[in-house]
Amino acid sequence: MKNLLLNKVKRGAVVGTVTVSAVAMLLTGCGEAPPSSGSGDGTKNAAAADFLGCIVSDSGGFDDQSFNQSSYEGLTKAVADLGITKKEAQSASTADFAPNLSQMASAGCNLTITVGFLLAEATATAAKDNPDLHYAIIDDNSIKADNVKPVVYDTAQAAFMAGYAAAASSKTGKVGTFGGINIPTVTIFMDGFAAGVDYFNEKQGKDVKVLGWDAATQQGSFANTFEIVQEGTKITNNLISEGADVVMPVAGPLGKGAGDAVLAANKGGKDVKLIWVDSDGFLTAPAYKSVLLTSVIKTMGAAVETVMKEDLDGKFDPAPYIGTLDNGGVALAPFHDLDASVSADTKTQLDDIKKGIIDGSIKVESKASPK
Repeated sequence: MKNLLLNKVKRGAVVGTVTVSAVAMLLTGCGEAPPSSGSGDGTKNAAAADFLGCIVSDSGGFDDQSFNQSSYEGLTKAVADLGITKKEAQSASTADFAPNLSQMASAGCNLTITVGFLLAEATATAAKDNPDLHYAIIDDNSIKADNVKPVVYDTAQAAFMAGYAAAASSKTGKVGTFGGINIPTVTIFMDGFAAGVDYFNEKQGKDVKVLGWDAATQQGSFANTFEIVQEGTKITNNLISEGADVVMPVAGPLGKGAGDAVLAANKGGKDVKLIWVDSDGFLTAPAYKSVLLTSVIKTMGAAVETVMKEDLDGKFDPAPYIGTLDNGGVALAPFHDLDASVSADTKTQLDDIKKGIIDGSIKVESKASPK
């Protein structure tokens, strides 16, 4: 299918080729490894044929090359690996959330995945109205109900590494970021990115500037939409005109608008790089391969499949998944085609940073980090 990103309105990791690649599975809660997808002997659960796994997108749709797409791919893989059946509903706008969830309840979905912070209110209502059905919501931890499982990520950790890599790659001494909407699931990326740039400056004695975000005031550049791709182009053009030569959009489908702006700028003689979020943009947004430095990854697909497997096995519980660098829930993607542009020293430094974040010697904090 295709790819996807959001709180009460919407959503928002990089490991150099020498660092760590995204791990295939999330850990349950804060330390235990989740069960594997299969039964171990190649057979499928006998109850699978009667299990209906469902998913409702936010307004980005399942082809956003990011947040929604990665989650949908997780359900598709669960169908193939577990033998369950699936039902899906795309939301064209927030007005579709409640009707789509009602449709899933009427169909008798055993577990419904809702993709993004924006669906929190509708998910809470559906869960209350259907206490015998199970729900899991990506990127929201506000619902306290026995039949709702939050799937959340400390993306500030991986974005910190992305910020460091961006600062190390910048030739102008300016890097930029912007969001779709000023909400926690977006600003957590921006906080981590800015902190990573600050860490680079501290360790390397540099003064790389971050355009588009002020972590202290929690104010910056926002498109105020996740749907109008051209807004991503507009903001990126502004950042480039101000001197940014690495740009990280945290805006779902607007990332494509940012990528278009970077390609156009480089065609005109600039040397600008792009950082993707949620999925590995090298795989999900191949049109931008030539300018893609790295991606801040959330392993949403793995989480979706794991939660489906747990429910199928009768092990559903409302304890949240919290994806971290330590458990592979978040990661920095390989540098792929731009690997040669990243020095061996920078790659070694990124390895050390990851180890430091995991062992706690490097503190990465955001007001939006899951607790």
